[in-house]
Amino acid sequence: MSQKEPTDSNEKIIDVPYEQIDPQTLRQMIEEFITADWSDFGAEHSELEGKIDQVLRQLKEKRAKVVFNLESKAANIVKT
Repeated sequence: MSQKEPTDSNEKIIDVPYEQIDPQTLRQMIEEFITADWSDFGAEHSELEGKIDQVLRQLKEKRAKVVFNLESKAANIVKT
């Protein structure tokens, strides 16, 4: 894991390589990331799968990354 420059003087955030995250855990993180920004998400399974594939592609292409906040103990996916 590499150390990221803190965004706040009290906040410690590190980058977490997505390849080191259990695939099932990563999938759950991506689903949460998608549904947080996609509030009108319906029950359409194919739409969710497409969005998951898009986020995975962004992670692989380094257009998004997983970060972990050491203070709040929370992980998130952010665009780079």
